[in-house]
Amino acid sequence: MALISTIIALVSLRYLPGKGPVPEVTALNRYFNPWIKVHAAGAALALLLGATQFLPAIRARWPGWHRVGGRLYVLGCLVGGVSGLVLAAGTSAGAIAGAGFGALGSAWLMTTGIAVYQIRKNRVTAHRQWMIRSFALTLAAVTLRLYLPLSGLLSLDFLAVYQVVAWLCWVPNILFAEWYLGRRRYAEK
Repeated sequence: MALISTIIALVSLRYLPGKGPVPEVTALNRYFNPWIKVHAAGAALALLLGATQFLPAIRARWPGWHRVGGRLYVLGCLVGGVSGLVLAAGTSAGAIAGAGFGALGSAWLMTTGIAVYQIRKNRVTAHRQWMIRSFALTLAAVTLRLYLPLSGLLSLDFLAVYQVVAWLCWVPNILFAEWYLGRRRYAEK
């Protein structure tokens, strides 16, 4: 998970200097400039830091790093989530895709915000649970890139696949996170 997150984050950073290929559906977004750069920077930061935050050795051995890394992760989610909402509103892929990405951005901001609230109240277990949800949504960047090639492999219309993937890239992730959290609660009883 950490390796693929790092790869996707580093590839996404190509938007910052404007180098490399840009998918047509992305390039046609009404708010492409400057919002794709803002989104890539924030989301890449969250992807790069997110997986490390779950390593017990880092939390136990270097709690200061965990706090700093956590704050930077939250900043990445905030920047990525807000810019994601702007990009969702400007998508050229239609209302279904816009709603899917808009719901993702809203859920990402909400889960991350609740996680911050929980740790400020010193509710460590609840904080971890909400951060698991937040990172499941951060991983939408990874699952999006896993699903999109299906249009070419299965000879399906790219726009139709993109509209479905706008939901499929994150809904299964959050459902898996809820399943995982439910199993952990059951195992703890």
